[in-house]
Amino acid sequence: MTHSVTADGTTGERSASGGFAIRVSSLGVRFRRNRRGRRSFKDLLAGRKRRTRPGEFWALREVTFDVRPGEAIGVVGRNGQGKSTLLKLVAGVLLPDEGSVTVAGGVAPLIEITGGFVDDLTVRDNVYLTAGLHGMSKAQIDAKFDEIIGFAEIGDFLDTPYKHLSSGMKVRIAFAVISQLEEPIMLVDEVLAVGDKAFREKCYRRIDELLAGGRTLFFVSHNERDLRRFCTRGLYLDGGRLVLDSTIDAVLDRYNAEHASR
Repeated sequence: MTHSVTADGTTGERSASGGFAIRVSSLGVRFRRNRRGRRSFKDLLAGRKRRTRPGEFWALREVTFDVRPGEAIGVVGRNGQGKSTLLKLVAGVLLPDEGSVTVAGGVAPLIEITGGFVDDLTVRDNVYLTAGLHGMSKAQIDAKFDEIIGFAEIGDFLDTPYKHLSSGMKVRIAFAVISQLEEPIMLVDEVLAVGDKAFREKCYRRIDELLAGGRTLFFVSHNERDLRRFCTRGLYLDGGRLVLDSTIDAVLDRYNAEHASR
């Protein structure tokens, strides 16, 4: 099924059509300085074009693109240009102020992946809670539990409260859980910046396996090597707008040419 979220706050499901995994149309989202702008009823009924009020800025504006199933897309741009905001809109975490986001199928959100874990629960309980919240049944979690713990290399800490884990261990267990979801689309946002090199490479091999299995990848990273490794296509965001949609090599070459001397 296809899930769609529009600027008027409506959501819905309909049969997937057009052969796309993600469809973004005239997408825009605005924020107030220092906090997320609140949506009033007047805003919801005001139509697609809204004037910017004092203290507001558009994190994204007039962004349009389609992603086909099985594509690996890298999102490129400087800090503050809307890359992570775009992933959150695709994940359904944020509501757009303009336009729409349509996603054909579910997503495995490897973005801020430690955020859904509960500090006072043990590692074991957090695995069941988080995987369950993402739609896995208890039987499915039972079947995958040893694999999850083995991947995270955290078997000695099963009954340890999550809050006592190091930041690297938290990323390990979170990635191990989320990467087991059988969703067709992966959203990845710099989540592996924490952790040792050997485990990062282990995670990268897992992403390679998922891509080989036909998953769609939407990837935000400042690491050019990673972008070239995983992605074939790039989206270049600047000033909250999509300025280039091309091959990942062309996008990175333009980005480097424009920012090398800055």
